[in-house]
Amino acid sequence: MKKGLIFIVLFVVFVQESYSQNALNETHNLMPWPKHIEVDNSKYLIDSNLTISINENNPGRVSRAAVNFLRRLSNRTGVFFNTGFSLNNEPASIEISFDKISSLSIEEDESYTLEIRNKKISIKAKTDVGALYGLQTLLQSVTYDQEGYYFPGLTVHDDPRFVWRGLMIDVARHFQPIAVLKRNLDAMASVKLNVFHWHLTDDQGFRVESKIFPKLHQKASDGLYYTQEQVKDLIDYASGLGIRVVPEFDVPGHASAILTAYPEIGSKIGYDYSIERYAGVFDPTLDPTNEKTYEFLNTLFEEMALLFPDQYFHIGGDENEGKHWTENKKIKRFKRKHKLETNHDLQTYFNIRLEKHLNSLGKKLMGWDEIMTKNMPKTAVIHSWRGENEGLPKGGSLIKAAKAGYKTVLSNGFYIDRMLSVEHHYKTEPIGDLELTKAERSNILGGEATMWSELVTPLTIDSRIWPRTAAIAERFWSQKEVTDIDNMLLRLRDVNNNLEELGLTHIKNRDVILRSMARYQDISSLITLSKICEPLKVYSRNKGGTEYKSFSPFALFADACTADAQDARTFNTAIKSYLENQDATKLTLIKTYLNKWATNYEELMFIAESPNVKPLIPLSKNLSRTSKILSSVLESKNITNEELNLLDECINALKEPYVDVELAIVNSLSDLVSYAKKFL
Repeated sequence: MKKGLIFIVLFVVFVQESYSQNALNETHNLMPWPKHIEVDNSKYLIDSNLTISINENNPGRVSRAAVNFLRRLSNRTGVFFNTGFSLNNEPASIEISFDKISSLSIEEDESYTLEIRNKKISIKAKTDVGALYGLQTLLQSVTYDQEGYYFPGLTVHDDPRFVWRGLMIDVARHFQPIAVLKRNLDAMASVKLNVFHWHLTDDQGFRVESKIFPKLHQKASDGLYYTQEQVKDLIDYASGLGIRVVPEFDVPGHASAILTAYPEIGSKIGYDYSIERYAGVFDPTLDPTNEKTYEFLNTLFEEMALLFPDQYFHIGGDENEGKHWTENKKIKRFKRKHKLETNHDLQTYFNIRLEKHLNSLGKKLMGWDEIMTKNMPKTAVIHSWRGENEGLPKGGSLIKAAKAGYKTVLSNGFYIDRMLSVEHHYKTEPIGDLELTKAERSNILGGEATMWSELVTPLTIDSRIWPRTAAIAERFWSQKEVTDIDNMLLRLRDVNNNLEELGLTHIKNRDVILRSMARYQDISSLITLSKICEPLKVYSRNKGGTEYKSFSPFALFADACTADAQDARTFNTAIKSYLENQDATKLTLIKTYLNKWATNYEELMFIAESPNVKPLIPLSKNLSRTSKILSSVLESKNITNEELNLLDECINALKEPYVDVELAIVNSLSDLVSYAKKFL
């Protein structure tokens, strides 16, 4: 009897969880999806009398967040708020209360409760950061009807699945100004990400002012670096949003920039060190057998530790092939003397020395998963970027690290610079189906999306981060069972549009690039193509890092296209549905697209004299010819051998890359050609 009762309870819980995600998605575009949500018939109408009260005398973060909330809410609704804040202790429309100020550590409570009723809204949290998250959820809940804008009746009890929910931005390959970083911090806060990982050094640049070693920013940055005042300002800005800032100074490899300034600590004496202009993995490496290397790094890290208050300090440690170590006779002798059999052993020796010094500064060393060797102390945090396909066991380096007793953070599967689809990232389950002990599970802190910047500039970086990172944020925050892709895509559409409120350029800069390509002529034909083309994926756009360099153009057609072509998914879904069940409504949609693409070539020819448009002519021509024939076949239910041969020729051409993009509808067009053969 008790077993039956337990089964019924579990079944009801399962139904409630399913209902939370599936039955509510059409009216509640919340992202990340809350842990628990209930709805009722309440409806708080937004009018000019709306006010906010905060229980703390020194609300700090929450006060700033409330000001931003009112500004965004007013802009979105068009409502003129009278005062915005409750005066003279009068009852407020939105009452915010919390118990303590968060220290922004992984131990802090980030939970919150949000209740929306007809006459009152309350947000309660243990910490001020939890209250910030409640405000974000409240803002996402805004909807409207014929009466105007309102908050729908909700009760939300929410807290994150993982304590570490991050975004890494590489500013070394291509420098990103402070304004770019701040708008992305705003976007991070809107989807409850809480760690900004700042990749500050690499072969292509050292991006922080050092008052002790000024040659670092003077000689190794092209003049593009952050002053220490700018760093402090950004950290303060992030803290106000509830976001920690973790710096990364990549050593001992990826060291071309450092060694451009201070070649005396390099592993190859007499080597002509210079800032690297290509992308890839290079030989310049710090000398771990030279005491001057440790004097330099210890002093530099002491300076940077004072600048960056977070307890975690990332040293990189990745992709060191050790070529210059192997070539150096002095280093070989050192390895023999200290019984270090391999370059990995030598790097572990190097890492351990750095960790001891960082510990003395009150910091915890973090590094990419190459630092995980048998002798590396368990106090190091392993940043997992390699998976099973690199020869690691199931679960990749994340699970290996967790089982070995290390705290660990996952980025494998969340490399957004690879231009993979939002579906790909959303399907990446951080832990998978592996069984872990309670201790092993506690070792997995969370994850980070990584924005390496070999192929991005301030013009394009937002479109490479967003909106996919909003979906990734849900993987880090929401329960493991929240996996419905159609549900996510429906909500993401609304979230994507609202991100523009924060100043992000991920939508509008497409047209900025296309107008420049067309020399400010009509770009409608280019827009049409951009909605069905996607940049080449997994670094094949810049295979080997040799085509695009520091000063290559990054305002070409591929830069205007995104990882999830806007019209491609709709068309591909329509084709699949029509071929399976001959749905007449899908046929109408398919014909509409084909007719639009059929005229693309003629429209493109009006701007074809523009040099950066000319390479698109073959793509447009083959697409137009294919679309015309297929449209005719669907209308007449008839096709000739000559038309079929031309279709095969065009499809084969369309399967090839054009100007670093691929046609995201080509497989569906090919399926439609196969269908057309029945009318021969």
